[in-house]
Amino acid sequence: MCFVYNVPSVLRVFLLIGILNSVSSFYLPGLAPVSFCEKGQAGKEQDVPDCRSEIELFVNRLDSVESVLPYEYTAFDFCSISSEKRPSENLGQVLFGERIEPSPYKFEFKKKEECKHVCTKTYNTNNAEDKAKLDFLKKGMLLNYQHHWIVDNMPVTWCYDVEDGQKFCNPGFPIGCFVTEAGRPKDACVVNSDFNDKDTFYIFNHVDITIYYHVVENEAAGARLVAAKMEPKSFKHTKVDSPDCSGLPMDLSNKFSGELKIPYTYSIQFLEDQNIRWASRWDYILESMPHTNIQWFSIMNSLVIVLFLSGMVAMIMLRTLHKDIARYNQMDSVEDAQEEFGWKLVHGDVFRPPRKGMLLSVFLGSGTQIFIMTFVTLFFACLGFLSPANRGALMTCAVVLWVLLGTPAGYVAARFYKSFGGEKWKTNVLLTAFLCPGIVFADFFVMNLILWGEGSSAAMPFGTLVAILALWFCISVPLTFIGAYFGFKKSGIEHPVRTNQIPRQIPEQSFYTKPLPGIIMGGILPFGCIFIQLFFILNSIWSHQMYYMFGFLFLVFIILVITCSEATILLCYFHLCAEDYHWQWRSFLTSGFTAVYFLVYAVHYFFSKLQITGLASTILYFGYTTIMALIFFLFTGTIGFFACFWFVTKIYSVVKVD
Repeated sequence: MCFVYNVPSVLRVFLLIGILNSVSSFYLPGLAPVSFCEKGQAGKEQDVPDCRSEIELFVNRLDSVESVLPYEYTAFDFCSISSEKRPSENLGQVLFGERIEPSPYKFEFKKKEECKHVCTKTYNTNNAEDKAKLDFLKKGMLLNYQHHWIVDNMPVTWCYDVEDGQKFCNPGFPIGCFVTEAGRPKDACVVNSDFNDKDTFYIFNHVDITIYYHVVENEAAGARLVAAKMEPKSFKHTKVDSPDCSGLPMDLSNKFSGELKIPYTYSIQFLEDQNIRWASRWDYILESMPHTNIQWFSIMNSLVIVLFLSGMVAMIMLRTLHKDIARYNQMDSVEDAQEEFGWKLVHGDVFRPPRKGMLLSVFLGSGTQIFIMTFVTLFFACLGFLSPANRGALMTCAVVLWVLLGTPAGYVAARFYKSFGGEKWKTNVLLTAFLCPGIVFADFFVMNLILWGEGSSAAMPFGTLVAILALWFCISVPLTFIGAYFGFKKSGIEHPVRTNQIPRQIPEQSFYTKPLPGIIMGGILPFGCIFIQLFFILNSIWSHQMYYMFGFLFLVFIILVITCSEATILLCYFHLCAEDYHWQWRSFLTSGFTAVYFLVYAVHYFFSKLQITGLASTILYFGYTTIMALIFFLFTGTIGFFACFWFVTKIYSVVKVD
């Protein structure tokens, strides 16, 4: 599995479509295996195409569960190499703040190394620049910043024992650790009893790397790497100029002053493992994350809610509603018609245009755009195109799809705005193209300014911001105008019943049929279906855990769509029976209120699960969470509206209206 840096991720999907027509078996773009051979093996490199002897180690950004701010590898003054060109990054990697760079760690396949010296960093605390670098390094250890190394597109993992004899493999390892003034070891300092000096930092300046490989059955195909594991260690090195990987741990006392030398070393060995196949080489990382059983519990919990709601909707449709329709259709006399009650009484007002119809139509257009984008992205993810191995592909796919889906957004917004009787079509199309995307971009830009100010690697370069604006203004906006043109060109949506000229007075409502209680209750069940899945998604974003269960996510997505639809239909029917015909905004807000529960859960997650410190990190967390909540609000609200629109159109189309 190797990086394909010269082919943008967006184009890989289109390349694959053409390849599928001509070949019967294939590897996903950018995920083809790489063969490795021993250097100097007579004729081996010539016999095997693209067979390599040198193994490159790439370094990624460093992040922490105690801070939202990631930093580039070079920000901490580690051993680096500036002569080599850094790999190109796709849009998704830039948006996530990934910064993959070459490193001075170079290995030869099957060549064992012991205590190989990489570089030595020297700091003088009397020098302001050196002191600032050393303080920043200490800050990284205090906040438990983690290295992320990559070999053959695989994360170099740190595997260690946890409770019940299980082994956990973390796709990262810490810079170092800290022992407090009270003598309490923090984070990784608990692994070594020699880390016992108070108010002292210990840096992991040595790594023992083990690379596992298997020889392909066809011996001429060389070997393939199937695992890369490491163990961080700390050595003071009795001989700094020629390190021997011995001595006490490398300590950095807060009280130290003078000159300090930190040598960086590594040891590497290669082990053959024929039990691990190249296609399943990520399994040992994923299996160490005990999520599967919890995911099945989440799915079963959600299915119970769906079955309950489906039973309720079926009872209404097959019993209550069926009897209502049969009774109403048997009424022939005016006297009988005067005895009507419930939802039949509001047939002349149920399709009355809502207040703020312009805003509702704009929300529906943006929600449709987000819904299609989410569905297609998850579908591709389930097929394996957007796996963790294909870095940045998920975000790249989502952004490109959103840009290309401006046409359905403009069409839906224009069609419903026209059915609401609106005439300001220019304002409608401009709001559809700029309102919701503008809010998201403004929030994102403010967050990016904070990242710029903090010097974080997650800060998007100015050129990328210009590129995103170009995608928005030059592609998405014109497509929105095209969709709106066709939406306004078509005739308005035909309703099954005529609307009365004089609005009917809505009777006094009970507490349970008032708008606010219904909206609050409507978001509970959809949120109950997703909150466990939401926990893992937030973990992957803020706790830097690997998310790979797109099959579960797609299933929960379908369950969420069904739950939002059924819950909104139920409440819509109850309100119509109470002779309240203002269902348009209520249906949108009922399912959209799930986003409010999402916000509440995000606040709970911040205070109970995360250890984030610092004002900048807190602002960034809630800033990005606000973006996610807005997108979720538009997505779920649109589902609820369309479900209610279908339901109302269906029941009033089968009723005889005098």
